[in-house]
This record gives sequence, C-alpha cells and structure tokens, in this order.
Amino acid sequence: MGPGTSSGSTALDSVTRELTRAVLLFSLAGRMRPGDSPPGGALVDRYDFGRFEPHLRSSEKVLPVPVLTVPAAPDDLHLPHGSHGLPLATAEITVVATPRGDVTLLLDCGFAADTEPAALAAWLADTCFHRERIRLGGRPLLDVLNERLAPPTPLAHGQNVHQLVFPGGRLLHDLLADGGSDDGNDEGSARRLALLNEIVYRGRMPATHTPDPDATMPPNLRHIGVTLSSHGRGVSVQAGWAPHVENGLTLVALGVISALAVLQRTRIAAFETMRANERALTDSPYEVRSLISRLSAGVNELQLDLAFGVEAYVDSLLIPEMLMESFQSSLRDALGIRDSLDNSARMVERLTSVISARSAALDAELAERDDRRDRTVSGLVAAATLIALPPTLLLTFFGINGTNVDAGRSILDLREYGTAYALAWLPFVVLVLIGYVLLRRVSRRSGTLLSPPHGGPPAPVPPPRSASGS
Repeated sequence: MGPGTSSGSTALDSVTRELTRAVLLFSLAGRMRPGDSPPGGALVDRYDFGRFEPHLRSSEKVLPVPVLTVPAAPDDLHLPHGSHGLPLATAEITVVATPRGDVTLLLDCGFAADTEPAALAAWLADTCFHRERIRLGGRPLLDVLNERLAPPTPLAHGQNVHQLVFPGGRLLHDLLADGGSDDGNDEGSARRLALLNEIVYRGRMPATHTPDPDATMPPNLRHIGVTLSSHGRGVSVQAGWAPHVENGLTLVALGVISALAVLQRTRIAAFETMRANERALTDSPYEVRSLISRLSAGVNELQLDLAFGVEAYVDSLLIPEMLMESFQSSLRDALGIRDSLDNSARMVERLTSVISARSAALDAELAERDDRRDRTVSGLVAAATLIALPPTLLLTFFGINGTNVDAGRSILDLREYGTAYALAWLPFVVLVLIGYVLLRRVSRRSGTLLSPPHGGPPAPVPPPRSASGS
C-alpha cells in the first residue's frame, strides 16, 4: 500500500485519479513473527486511512505489521516477459506479517502513463502466473527478501494472489462513462463490460465491444456513477475512490488473502495430523501418551490458526464501515472462505474427538493394568500370608518348652503331631472353601439376573418418556 496523498480533512471518498495504480498481494509460504517494535512501523502510521484511522487504531494489535519495506527504483523491477509497454513511475515492496506469523508480500506500483486494458491485463497475468520469476535488479525478488529478512525458514510463494487495480486517466473515464444500465444494452455499458471482463480475467476470457452479458458479466459488479467496484477471485477493479479508501480496500483484501492462506495451511496440517494418528503402530502406553501429547499440541495450533488467523480477518470488526464491509463480504464469498472455515473447523473438532477417544482408551487401559497389578499384588500378599501363617503357628508350637513336644521325635512325625498340623491348617482350608462357595453363589445369582425368567423371553423394556412426560 503506497502512502496516501489525500489529507486527513478530505470529506469525499471519491476522487479522480490521473494515473493507474496496481497493488499486488502475494501470500508467502513460511512463518515469521513480527517483533514488538517492527522497523517498518505500524500500518496506521505509514499509510493514510482517512476517516477509517480511528477504527484501525483501536485494532492495531490485530493488524498485520510491516517487517520489511524496500523502496525500489522502477527500472529495477523486471517482469518475466518485460513491461508490456507499461513503464512504472513508482514501485514499493512491503512484506507484512500477522501476529500469528503469516506473511504476505505487497507490491505497490504506479504507472507512468495511460494504461491500455489489453496491456494491463497482460501485465496482471505476468505478475500472477509467473510471479516466481519477478526480479529486483538482477536477482529473483524472493532471494533479495530472504536475504534481508533472514527468516527461520526461507519464504516461498504461496498459492494465493489478489491484484487490486485503481484505474486512472482514460481507463477511469471509460469505466465511469455514463452508459445507462450494466446489462450490455447500450454502447457505454458494453464497453464497460468488455473492459472489466478483460481486466478481471487477466485477458483469459474473450473480450469484445458487444459481449454477451450472461457469458462475460464480471462478478461482484457495483456501479454508482462516480465509483465502480468489480472483482473476481484474483483481481479487483476499484475505480473513482480516494487514496484513503484505496488503502482501506487494500487492507481488507490483505486480511482476506492472509486468512485464505491460513485456511489452506490448516487443512493440510489437519490431514497430516490424521495420518500421524493412523500410522502410529505402537502398543507402549508411554509412546501412545507421547503421541497423544504431540497430536493435541498440533490440534491446539490448528484451533489458534482458525481463530486468530482466519476469523479475526473475515468480519467487519476491523473497519466497521459500509464501504469496507461490502467489499470484504463480496470478496469473502467469492473465495468461499465461510464454507471452507466451517468445514475446516469441523475437521479440527473431529480430530479433537479422535484424540480424546484415544486418550480415554489409553486411560482405561492404564487403569485396567493398574487394577490387574493391584489384584496380583493383593493375591500374592494373601497367598503369602496364607502360606506363612500355618508354618508360623507350627514353629511356635514346636518351639515352646511344653509337655506336648517330645525333643526326641521329628517334627515331621504325623502320628505324634498330626493333631497339631490339622489344627494349624484346618481354619485356612475352611476359609478357602467358604470363599469358593460364596463366589460361586454370587456368579450364579448374576447369571440368574441376566437370563430370562423360566426360560421365557426377556422382559420388555419400557420406551423412554417423551419431553412432555407422556
């Protein structure tokens, strides 16, 4: 976004622009969190937002932050297939990052002369479809940016591009010419539709001066005489707006494009989390617990991305103004962000449910293992006690200096000491038998309760009561 030229006291949102301006937004793969004091300053301090500035001041902590600004000489910016006959007067390169670290590249260009629609469409197509080959000086643009930023991982071009065109000169006049309706029934309207069709679709759709309105009508078209707004998924044509409105529209598009990039990254990360869960072939409780911890951390990041990387930029809270809200809603619908957000949120919720179920299964398994261990230890202690007590009693009996103990006889002489052995072991044998009988009775009683009475069919289960109690 280039610095605005209108003053803060400007009352009108519409002006006449002499030369065409184009702002290109490129999402970048890679993350880079801005510092507390970014060298580029805040967006609100750098650019003119006019009457929208108070809203942005209150939301400054949410806005993307410039992390690098490169004022480039127009002759240093080289497109893959030349300038297409459109020399530049100004060029500014800005890299911004959201508080979550999502990075977007802005290329703000001002043309030095009138822009022919066909040349402008070719220029837009070149900067979109061959953006990896844009060069600054004699080097690829991203190489220069990575060298100056030194991010944790090198930045690369993402999937999303949006190009805002602010027409000027003869192109502005042709787009705003009063031709009556926009249904293609008169020469002025047909000319306007042909121009918009060529620019919005970057020359990839046939353009004639008498187009079929059903086949070539650009989407999201609003023409109110002094201004015109039309956009598709990748190109916006905003004609007749003042610089502060242009900057506001650019900021809206920046937020939407950044949100779309986060959505795509979140969808891929959700699939990777799902695959990590499916590929885990371990039976070790400790490894499963470590896996659950990693998956939970990943899902938490996905939820934060959806909340603070998408939802924060797809509503009208940042700039609650009708102009901005109308464009944001239209662009958001064209990109399908709402449906994608809902689907991604459901995917993350289901991942959370799967991880919670796995965690619950692990807890149940660990609890069962602990219960088996406790039962084993209790059984061993009981068995040890059962085995140790009778010999202890016998040793106590044989160790006393009583008249019943003959020092000349072996303690294994059952004829002499059989009664002592019987008295020592009989209570424990009786205890084991009583426990066995009681367990059998409990088992039979449980089976009786679960089986149908007298061999007949099971008793009918009454239906649940309705909400009214009937």
